Amino acid sequence: MPLTRREFSRQSAFAGAGIALTGTVAALATAPGALAAEDITGTAPESDDDDHHHGPGYGPLLPDPDGLLALPAGFSYRVVTHSGVTRLESGEYTPSHHDGTAAFPGPRGVTLLVANHELRGARSRWRHPVPLTEGRVYDPAASGGCTVVEVRPRGEVAQWVGVAGTSTNCAGGGTPWGTWLTCEETEELAGQNGMTKDHGYVFEVDPYDRRANEDPRPVKAFGRYAHEAVVIDPARGHAYLTEDAGAPHGLLYRWVPPEGFRHGRGRLRELADDAGVLQAPRCFDSGGRFVDDLSHATRIGTVYGVDWADVPDRDARTTPVRKQFADGAITRGRKLEGMWWGDGGAYFVSSYARSDSPGPHSGQVWFYHPRRRTLTLKVLLGVSDDPTRGGGYDGPDNITVSPYGGLIIAEDGDGAQHLFGATDRGRTYPIARNERNIGTEQEPEYSEFTGVVFSPDGRTLYANMQSPGLMLAITGPWRRHSHRD
Repeated sequence: MPLTRREFSRQSAFAGAGIALTGTVAALATAPGALAAEDITGTAPESDDDDHHHGPGYGPLLPDPDGLLALPAGFSYRVVTHSGVTRLESGEYTPSHHDGTAAFPGPRGVTLLVANHELRGARSRWRHPVPLTEGRVYDPAASGGCTVVEVRPRGEVAQWVGVAGTSTNCAGGGTPWGTWLTCEETEELAGQNGMTKDHGYVFEVDPYDRRANEDPRPVKAFGRYAHEAVVIDPARGHAYLTEDAGAPHGLLYRWVPPEGFRHGRGRLRELADDAGVLQAPRCFDSGGRFVDDLSHATRIGTVYGVDWADVPDRDARTTPVRKQFADGAITRGRKLEGMWWGDGGAYFVSSYARSDSPGPHSGQVWFYHPRRRTLTLKVLLGVSDDPTRGGGYDGPDNITVSPYGGLIIAEDGDGAQHLFGATDRGRTYPIARNERNIGTEQEPEYSEFTGVVFSPDGRTLYANMQSPGLMLAITGPWRRHSHRD
Protein backbone atom coordinates (compact mmCIF):
# COMPACT_ATOMS: atom_id res chain seq x y z
CA MET A 1 0.00 0.00 0.00
CA PRO A 2 1.59 3.32 -1.07
CA LEU A 3 2.31 6.01 1.49
CA THR A 4 0.01 8.88 0.55
CA ARG A 5 1.29 12.46 0.56
CA ARG A 6 -1.41 13.43 3.03
CA GLU A 7 -0.37 10.63 5.39
CA PHE A 8 3.30 11.61 5.17
CA SER A 9 2.53 15.30 5.71
CA ARG A 10 0.58 14.38 8.84
CA GLN A 11 3.52 12.28 10.11
CA SER A 12 5.91 15.16 9.37
CA ALA A 13 3.79 17.60 11.33
CA PHE A 14 3.91 15.32 14.36
CA ALA A 15 7.66 14.78 14.01
CA GLY A 16 8.43 18.50 13.80
CA ALA A 17 10.97 20.32 11.73
CA GLY A 18 13.98 19.32 13.84
CA ILE A 19 14.38 15.55 14.20
CA ALA A 20 16.35 14.54 17.29
CA LEU A 21 19.21 12.19 16.55
CA THR A 22 18.71 8.96 18.44
CA GLY A 23 20.41 5.61 18.57
CA THR A 24 23.94 4.78 17.64
CA VAL A 25 24.06 6.72 14.38
CA ALA A 26 23.66 9.98 16.29
CA ALA A 27 27.32 9.53 17.09
CA LEU A 28 28.32 10.69 13.61
CA ALA A 29 26.39 13.94 13.67
CA THR A 30 29.33 16.14 14.61
CA ALA A 31 32.21 14.21 13.14
CA PRO A 32 34.85 16.49 11.59
CA GLY A 33 33.17 18.08 8.59
CA ALA A 34 29.61 17.53 9.80
CA LEU A 35 27.71 20.70 8.99
CA ALA A 36 24.18 22.01 9.04
CA ALA A 37 22.29 23.23 5.99
CA GLU A 38 23.60 26.78 6.32
CA ASP A 39 27.18 25.76 5.46
CA ILE A 40 28.10 22.51 3.76
CA THR A 41 30.90 23.80 1.56
CA GLY A 42 33.93 23.66 3.84
CA THR A 43 35.27 23.09 7.31
CA ALA A 44 38.66 22.82 8.91
CA PRO A 45 39.51 19.19 9.73
CA GLU A 46 40.79 18.26 13.12
CA SER A 47 44.27 17.03 13.81
CA ASP A 48 44.94 13.68 15.44
CA ASP A 49 46.46 15.62 18.34
CA ASP A 50 43.49 17.94 19.00
CA ASP A 51 42.90 17.72 22.76
CA HIS A 52 42.10 14.03 22.82
CA HIS A 53 43.61 13.74 26.29
CA HIS A 54 40.71 15.83 27.62
CA GLY A 55 37.92 14.53 25.41
CA PRO A 56 36.57 11.18 24.29
CA GLY A 57 38.72 8.41 22.97
CA TYR A 58 42.11 7.17 24.03
CA GLY A 59 44.49 10.03 23.32
CA PRO A 60 46.59 10.92 20.29
CA LEU A 61 47.80 8.35 17.81
CA LEU A 62 51.44 7.34 18.20
CA PRO A 63 53.61 6.57 15.15
CA ASP A 64 54.27 2.89 14.56
CA PRO A 65 58.00 1.99 14.41
CA ASP A 66 57.04 -0.68 11.88
CA GLY A 67 55.23 1.85 9.71
CA LEU A 68 51.91 0.04 9.59
CA LEU A 69 49.30 1.20 12.12
CA ALA A 70 49.34 4.23 14.42
CA LEU A 71 47.39 3.59 17.64
CA PRO A 72 46.84 5.33 20.99
CA ALA A 73 49.13 4.55 23.92
CA GLY A 74 48.32 1.18 25.51
CA PHE A 75 46.93 -0.33 22.31
CA SER A 76 48.56 -2.93 20.11
CA TYR A 77 47.81 -4.86 16.96
CA ARG A 78 48.77 -8.09 15.35
CA VAL A 79 48.48 -9.28 11.78
CA VAL A 80 45.94 -12.08 11.45
CA THR A 81 46.17 -12.69 7.71
CA HIS A 82 48.45 -11.19 5.07
CA SER A 83 48.01 -11.72 1.37
CA GLY A 84 50.91 -13.63 -0.15
CA VAL A 85 52.41 -14.34 3.29
CA THR A 86 49.99 -16.35 5.43
CA ARG A 87 48.49 -19.54 4.05
CA LEU A 88 45.18 -21.37 3.93
CA GLU A 89 44.74 -24.92 5.18
CA SER A 90 45.28 -26.01 1.57
CA GLY A 91 48.77 -24.49 1.59
CA GLU A 92 47.82 -21.73 -0.84
CA TYR A 93 48.41 -18.09 0.02
CA THR A 94 45.79 -15.83 1.59
CA PRO A 95 44.03 -13.97 -1.24
CA SER A 96 44.42 -10.22 -1.60
CA HIS A 97 42.11 -7.19 -1.43
CA HIS A 98 40.37 -7.84 1.88
CA ASP A 99 37.00 -6.10 2.16
CA GLY A 100 33.69 -6.55 4.03
CA THR A 101 33.93 -8.84 7.06
CA ALA A 102 31.64 -10.24 9.74
CA ALA A 103 32.45 -11.97 13.04
CA PHE A 104 30.61 -14.95 14.50
CA PRO A 105 31.03 -16.78 17.82
CA GLY A 106 32.54 -20.22 17.49
CA PRO A 107 32.87 -23.06 20.01
CA ARG A 108 35.16 -22.76 23.06
CA GLY A 109 36.06 -19.12 22.57
CA VAL A 110 36.79 -19.31 18.85
CA THR A 111 35.97 -16.33 16.63
CA LEU A 112 34.95 -17.05 13.05
CA LEU A 113 35.41 -14.26 10.53
CA VAL A 114 34.15 -14.29 6.96
CA ALA A 115 36.21 -11.92 4.81
CA ASN A 116 35.44 -10.77 1.29
CA HIS A 117 38.16 -10.37 -1.32
CA GLU A 118 37.32 -7.62 -3.79
CA LEU A 119 38.99 -9.05 -6.88
CA ARG A 120 37.44 -8.12 -10.20
CA GLY A 121 37.61 -9.92 -13.51
CA ALA A 122 39.89 -12.66 -14.76
CA ARG A 123 42.15 -14.60 -12.39
CA SER A 124 45.20 -13.80 -14.52
CA ARG A 125 44.99 -10.17 -13.36
CA TRP A 126 45.87 -11.01 -9.77
CA ARG A 127 48.85 -12.60 -8.09
CA HIS A 128 46.75 -14.04 -5.26
CA PRO A 129 43.13 -14.69 -6.31
CA VAL A 130 40.81 -16.75 -4.16
CA PRO A 131 41.85 -20.40 -4.65
CA LEU A 132 39.43 -22.61 -6.56
CA THR A 133 38.60 -25.01 -3.76
CA GLU A 134 36.81 -28.06 -5.13
CA GLY A 135 33.05 -27.94 -4.67
CA ARG A 136 32.93 -24.23 -3.73
CA VAL A 137 33.47 -22.64 -7.13
CA TYR A 138 30.78 -20.69 -8.96
CA ASP A 139 32.72 -19.52 -12.04
CA PRO A 140 36.26 -20.91 -12.47
CA ALA A 141 37.21 -17.82 -14.51
CA ALA A 142 36.49 -15.33 -11.71
CA SER A 143 39.06 -14.25 -9.13
CA GLY A 144 37.05 -13.16 -6.04
CA GLY A 145 35.25 -14.85 -3.18
CA CYS A 146 35.38 -15.18 0.60
CA THR A 147 37.66 -16.82 3.10
CA VAL A 148 36.68 -18.03 6.55
CA VAL A 149 39.24 -17.19 9.24
CA GLU A 150 39.18 -19.12 12.51
CA VAL A 151 40.92 -17.29 15.38
CA ARG A 152 41.44 -19.49 18.42
CA PRO A 153 41.70 -18.22 22.01
CA ARG A 154 45.51 -18.51 22.10
CA GLY A 155 45.88 -16.70 18.80
CA GLU A 156 46.27 -19.63 16.41
CA VAL A 157 44.70 -18.99 13.03
CA ALA A 158 43.22 -21.32 10.43
CA GLN A 159 41.83 -20.23 7.06
CA TRP A 160 39.80 -21.86 4.33
CA VAL A 161 37.72 -20.84 1.32
CA GLY A 162 34.01 -20.18 1.85
CA VAL A 163 33.17 -19.43 -1.77
CA ALA A 164 35.34 -18.98 -4.87
CA GLY A 165 34.81 -18.02 -8.49
CA THR A 166 32.82 -14.89 -7.70
CA SER A 167 33.79 -11.36 -8.68
CA THR A 168 34.40 -8.07 -6.87
CA ASN A 169 33.16 -9.23 -3.47
CA CYS A 170 32.91 -5.85 -1.78
CA ALA A 171 30.60 -5.61 1.22
CA GLY A 172 27.61 -7.69 2.31
CA GLY A 173 25.90 -8.33 5.59
CA GLY A 174 25.36 -10.83 8.36
CA THR A 175 22.01 -12.56 8.72
CA PRO A 176 19.88 -13.11 11.83
CA TRP A 177 20.46 -16.86 11.42
CA GLY A 178 24.27 -16.61 11.51
CA THR A 179 25.49 -16.59 7.92
CA TRP A 180 27.20 -14.04 5.70
CA LEU A 181 25.74 -12.60 2.49
CA THR A 182 28.58 -11.61 0.17
CA CYS A 183 27.81 -9.10 -2.57
CA GLU A 184 29.34 -8.85 -6.05
CA GLU A 185 29.92 -5.23 -7.05
CA THR A 186 29.91 -5.87 -10.78
CA GLU A 187 27.54 -6.32 -13.71
CA GLU A 188 29.70 -8.64 -15.84
CA LEU A 189 27.83 -11.13 -18.00
CA ALA A 190 29.06 -14.46 -19.29
CA GLY A 191 31.45 -13.80 -22.16
CA GLN A 192 32.66 -10.46 -20.78
CA ASN A 193 36.23 -10.24 -19.47
CA GLY A 194 36.55 -14.00 -19.79
CA MET A 195 33.67 -14.81 -17.43
CA THR A 196 31.85 -18.09 -18.05
CA LYS A 197 28.79 -17.18 -15.92
CA ASP A 198 26.79 -14.05 -15.19
CA HIS A 199 27.85 -11.98 -12.17
CA GLY A 200 26.39 -9.21 -10.02
CA TYR A 201 24.65 -11.39 -7.46
CA VAL A 202 24.51 -12.12 -3.73
CA PHE A 203 25.83 -15.43 -2.37
CA GLU A 204 25.37 -16.93 1.10
CA VAL A 205 28.38 -18.25 3.06
CA ASP A 206 27.98 -20.38 6.19
CA PRO A 207 30.98 -20.03 8.56
CA TYR A 208 29.88 -23.04 10.62
CA ASP A 209 29.12 -25.68 8.00
CA ARG A 210 31.56 -26.10 5.12
CA ARG A 211 29.25 -28.54 3.36
CA ALA A 212 26.55 -25.87 3.18
CA ASN A 213 28.87 -23.85 0.92
CA GLU A 214 29.23 -26.55 -1.70
CA ASP A 215 27.74 -25.96 -5.14
CA PRO A 216 27.40 -22.16 -4.63
CA ARG A 217 24.25 -20.64 -6.09
CA PRO A 218 23.47 -16.96 -6.47
CA VAL A 219 20.39 -15.57 -4.77
CA LYS A 220 18.94 -14.31 -8.04
CA ALA A 221 15.77 -13.13 -6.34
CA PHE A 222 17.82 -10.23 -4.89
CA GLY A 223 18.62 -8.99 -8.40
CA ARG A 224 21.72 -8.61 -10.55
CA TYR A 225 23.52 -5.27 -10.29
CA ALA A 226 26.58 -3.66 -8.65
CA HIS A 227 25.76 -4.86 -5.14
CA GLU A 228 27.43 -3.25 -2.15
CA ALA A 229 25.76 -4.26 1.13
CA VAL A 230 22.66 -5.98 2.46
CA VAL A 231 20.73 -6.24 5.73
CA ILE A 232 17.75 -8.38 6.68
CA ASP A 233 14.75 -7.10 8.63
CA PRO A 234 14.43 -9.85 11.27
CA ALA A 235 10.75 -9.12 11.89
CA ARG A 236 9.39 -8.78 8.35
CA GLY A 237 11.97 -10.76 6.40
CA HIS A 238 12.58 -7.93 3.93
CA ALA A 239 16.09 -7.49 2.55
CA TYR A 240 17.51 -4.01 1.97
CA LEU A 241 20.41 -3.68 -0.44
CA THR A 242 22.65 -0.87 -1.67
CA GLU A 243 24.10 -0.34 -5.13
CA ASP A 244 27.44 1.41 -5.70
CA ALA A 245 27.20 2.46 -9.33
CA GLY A 246 27.20 5.55 -11.51
CA ALA A 247 25.87 6.99 -14.78
CA PRO A 248 23.19 7.13 -13.45
CA HIS A 249 23.64 6.92 -9.68
CA GLY A 250 22.74 3.68 -7.93
CA LEU A 251 19.71 2.77 -5.86
CA LEU A 252 18.57 1.49 -2.51
CA TYR A 253 16.55 -1.69 -3.03
CA ARG A 254 13.97 -3.56 -1.00
CA TRP A 255 13.23 -7.23 -1.55
CA VAL A 256 9.85 -8.38 -0.26
CA PRO A 257 9.70 -12.18 0.26
CA PRO A 258 6.90 -14.23 -1.19
CA GLU A 259 3.93 -14.95 1.04
CA GLY A 260 4.62 -17.71 3.54
CA PHE A 261 8.42 -17.63 3.10
CA ARG A 262 10.47 -18.09 6.27
CA HIS A 263 14.18 -17.27 6.45
CA GLY A 264 16.74 -19.68 7.85
CA ARG A 265 19.83 -21.67 7.00
CA GLY A 266 19.67 -22.89 3.42
CA ARG A 267 16.34 -21.26 2.65
CA LEU A 268 17.71 -18.62 0.27
CA ARG A 269 19.09 -21.39 -1.95
CA GLU A 270 15.56 -22.71 -2.37
CA LEU A 271 14.12 -19.46 -3.70
CA ALA A 272 12.99 -19.26 -7.32
CA ASP A 273 14.88 -16.69 -9.39
CA ASP A 274 11.79 -14.48 -9.53
CA ALA A 275 10.63 -15.07 -5.96
CA GLY A 276 9.22 -12.10 -4.12
CA VAL A 277 9.37 -8.56 -5.39
CA LEU A 278 12.43 -6.32 -5.88
CA GLN A 279 11.73 -2.62 -5.56
CA ALA A 280 13.42 0.80 -5.68
CA PRO A 281 12.42 3.88 -3.65
CA ARG A 282 10.47 6.91 -4.73
CA CYS A 283 10.93 9.68 -2.14
CA PHE A 284 9.03 12.90 -1.58
CA ASP A 285 9.35 15.69 0.94
CA SER A 286 6.75 16.94 3.42
CA GLY A 287 5.31 19.23 0.76
CA GLY A 288 4.69 16.30 -1.57
CA ARG A 289 7.51 17.23 -3.94
CA PHE A 290 9.37 14.36 -5.59
CA VAL A 291 13.06 14.01 -4.63
CA ASP A 292 15.20 12.62 -7.43
CA ASP A 293 18.52 12.33 -5.53
CA LEU A 294 19.41 11.96 -1.86
CA SER A 295 22.14 14.60 -2.09
CA HIS A 296 19.42 17.29 -2.17
CA ALA A 297 19.21 16.87 1.61
CA THR A 298 21.45 19.49 3.25
CA ARG A 299 20.10 19.46 6.79
CA ILE A 300 20.52 16.77 9.42
CA GLY A 301 17.05 15.58 10.35
CA THR A 302 15.60 15.85 6.83
CA VAL A 303 12.77 13.33 6.48
CA TYR A 304 11.45 11.91 3.22
CA GLY A 305 8.42 9.70 2.72
CA VAL A 306 9.09 6.55 0.71
CA ASP A 307 7.01 4.66 -1.81
CA TRP A 308 8.41 1.62 -3.58
CA ALA A 309 8.39 0.95 -7.32
CA ASP A 310 8.74 -2.60 -8.70
CA VAL A 311 11.86 -3.40 -10.72
CA PRO A 312 10.82 -4.50 -14.25
CA ASP A 313 13.70 -6.95 -14.95
CA ARG A 314 15.70 -7.77 -11.82
CA ASP A 315 18.15 -10.00 -13.70
CA ALA A 316 18.98 -7.11 -16.06
CA ARG A 317 19.25 -9.17 -19.19
CA THR A 318 19.42 -6.20 -21.56
CA THR A 319 19.40 -3.06 -19.39
CA PRO A 320 21.03 -2.50 -15.98
CA VAL A 321 18.42 -2.32 -13.23
CA ARG A 322 19.15 1.32 -12.33
CA LYS A 323 18.63 2.32 -16.00
CA GLN A 324 15.22 0.64 -16.25
CA PHE A 325 13.54 3.63 -14.59
CA ALA A 326 12.84 6.89 -16.38
CA ASP A 327 14.01 10.17 -14.92
CA GLY A 328 11.60 11.24 -12.20
CA ALA A 329 10.48 7.69 -11.47
CA ILE A 330 12.75 6.79 -8.55
CA THR A 331 15.23 8.35 -6.07
CA ARG A 332 18.94 7.81 -6.59
CA GLY A 333 22.02 8.22 -4.39
CA ARG A 334 25.76 8.62 -5.01
CA LYS A 335 27.97 5.73 -3.87
CA LEU A 336 25.52 3.87 -1.65
CA GLU A 337 27.76 1.62 0.43
CA GLY A 338 27.83 0.19 3.97
CA MET A 339 24.69 -0.83 5.86
CA TRP A 340 23.80 -1.81 9.42
CA TRP A 341 20.49 -3.01 10.84
CA GLY A 342 19.61 -1.42 14.19
CA ASP A 343 16.97 0.52 16.09
CA GLY A 344 14.26 -1.26 14.11
CA GLY A 345 15.46 -0.10 10.71
CA ALA A 346 18.21 0.04 8.13
CA TYR A 347 21.09 2.52 8.27
CA PHE A 348 23.00 3.02 5.03
CA VAL A 349 25.85 5.19 3.82
CA SER A 350 26.21 7.51 0.86
CA SER A 351 29.99 7.80 0.87
CA TYR A 352 30.26 11.16 -0.89
CA ALA A 353 28.78 13.32 -3.63
CA ARG A 354 30.60 15.78 -5.85
CA SER A 355 29.87 17.83 -8.96
CA ASP A 356 27.90 14.98 -10.53
CA SER A 357 25.23 15.29 -7.82
CA PRO A 358 22.71 18.03 -6.95
CA GLY A 359 24.37 18.69 -3.58
CA PRO A 360 28.03 18.11 -2.59
CA HIS A 361 28.91 16.33 0.63
CA SER A 362 31.64 14.09 2.05
CA GLY A 363 29.29 11.53 3.52
CA GLN A 364 25.70 10.87 4.55
CA VAL A 365 24.14 8.23 6.76
CA TRP A 366 20.43 7.61 6.28
CA PHE A 367 17.96 5.60 8.35
CA TYR A 368 14.98 3.84 6.79
CA HIS A 369 12.11 3.19 9.21
CA PRO A 370 10.06 0.34 7.71
CA ARG A 371 6.94 0.88 9.81
CA ARG A 372 6.76 4.63 9.15
CA ARG A 373 8.08 4.26 5.59
CA THR A 374 10.42 7.22 6.02
CA LEU A 375 14.05 8.04 5.31
CA THR A 376 15.79 10.32 7.81
CA LEU A 377 19.18 11.95 7.29
CA LYS A 378 21.13 11.16 10.44
CA VAL A 379 24.62 12.23 9.36
CA LEU A 380 25.98 14.89 7.02
CA LEU A 381 29.72 15.36 6.50
CA GLY A 382 30.58 18.65 4.83
CA VAL A 383 33.14 18.93 2.06
CA SER A 384 36.54 19.30 3.70
CA ASP A 385 38.84 22.13 2.69
CA ASP A 386 41.87 19.85 2.94
CA PRO A 387 41.15 16.13 3.35
CA THR A 388 44.87 15.32 3.18
CA ARG A 389 45.32 16.58 6.76
CA GLY A 390 45.38 13.96 9.48
CA GLY A 391 41.91 14.35 10.99
CA GLY A 392 39.91 15.35 7.94
CA TYR A 393 37.64 12.34 8.01
CA ASP A 394 35.65 11.87 4.81
CA GLY A 395 34.17 9.07 2.76
CA PRO A 396 32.58 6.86 5.44
CA ASP A 397 32.19 3.31 4.19
CA ASN A 398 31.93 0.31 6.52
CA ILE A 399 30.43 1.06 9.94
CA THR A 400 29.87 -1.04 13.03
CA VAL A 401 28.26 -0.45 16.40
CA SER A 402 30.75 -0.50 19.26
CA PRO A 403 29.96 -2.52 22.40
CA TYR A 404 31.50 0.43 24.29
CA GLY A 405 29.03 2.94 22.89
CA GLY A 406 28.75 4.84 19.64
CA LEU A 407 30.16 3.77 16.31
CA ILE A 408 33.42 2.75 14.72
CA ILE A 409 33.79 3.93 11.12
CA ALA A 410 36.17 2.79 8.39
CA GLU A 411 37.35 5.67 6.26
CA ASP A 412 37.65 5.40 2.47
CA GLY A 413 38.33 8.96 1.44
CA ASP A 414 41.13 11.25 0.33
CA GLY A 415 44.50 11.58 2.03
CA ALA A 416 45.09 9.85 5.35
CA GLN A 417 42.92 6.85 6.15
CA HIS A 418 41.54 6.23 9.65
CA LEU A 419 39.43 4.08 11.81
CA PHE A 420 37.62 6.60 13.97
CA GLY A 421 35.03 6.44 16.69
CA ALA A 422 32.09 8.64 17.58
CA THR A 423 30.33 8.82 20.92
CA ASP A 424 26.60 8.95 21.49
CA ARG A 425 26.95 12.70 22.08
CA GLY A 426 28.57 13.15 18.70
CA ARG A 427 32.21 13.66 19.62
CA THR A 428 34.77 11.97 17.43
CA TYR A 429 38.19 10.50 18.11
CA PRO A 430 40.79 8.55 16.15
CA ILE A 431 41.42 4.88 16.82
CA ALA A 432 43.94 4.03 14.11
CA ARG A 433 45.70 5.53 11.13
CA ASN A 434 47.12 3.65 8.17
CA GLU A 435 50.87 4.37 7.95
CA ARG A 436 51.72 1.94 5.13
CA ASN A 437 52.56 4.17 2.17
CA ILE A 438 51.75 2.31 -1.04
CA GLY A 439 52.55 5.35 -3.18
CA THR A 440 55.81 7.27 -3.36
CA GLU A 441 57.59 9.63 -0.98
CA GLN A 442 56.64 12.53 -3.22
CA GLU A 443 53.04 11.37 -3.70
CA PRO A 444 52.07 9.19 -0.74
CA GLU A 445 49.00 6.98 -0.94
CA TYR A 446 47.24 5.06 1.80
CA SER A 447 44.81 2.21 1.31
CA GLU A 448 41.28 2.32 2.62
CA PHE A 449 40.21 0.51 5.78
CA THR A 450 37.52 -2.14 5.34
CA GLY A 451 35.68 -4.83 7.25
CA VAL A 452 35.63 -3.13 10.66
CA VAL A 453 33.93 -5.38 13.23
CA PHE A 454 34.30 -6.31 16.91
CA SER A 455 34.77 -9.88 18.05
CA PRO A 456 31.68 -11.39 19.71
CA ASP A 457 33.22 -10.87 23.18
CA GLY A 458 34.01 -7.21 22.40
CA ARG A 459 37.70 -7.52 23.28
CA THR A 460 39.16 -7.28 19.78
CA LEU A 461 38.48 -4.89 16.94
CA TYR A 462 39.16 -6.47 13.57
CA ALA A 463 39.80 -4.34 10.50
CA ASN A 464 41.37 -4.78 7.09
CA MET A 465 43.71 -2.75 4.92
CA GLN A 466 42.61 -3.53 1.42
CA SER A 467 46.13 -3.11 0.08
CA PRO A 468 48.50 -4.86 0.64
CA GLY A 469 45.75 -7.18 1.89
CA LEU A 470 45.85 -7.38 5.68
CA MET A 471 43.48 -8.40 8.43
CA LEU A 472 44.45 -6.79 11.73
CA ALA A 473 43.37 -7.49 15.31
CA ILE A 474 43.47 -4.43 17.59
CA THR A 475 43.38 -4.78 21.37
CA GLY A 476 43.82 -2.37 24.23
CA PRO A 477 42.15 -0.67 27.19
CA TRP A 478 38.72 -0.36 25.64
CA ARG A 479 36.31 1.51 27.90
CA ARG A 480 32.70 2.54 27.81
CA HIS A 481 32.34 6.20 27.04
CA SER A 482 30.38 8.21 29.56
CA HIS A 483 27.45 10.43 28.67
CA ARG A 484 29.75 13.41 29.19
CA ASP A 485 31.92 12.42 26.21
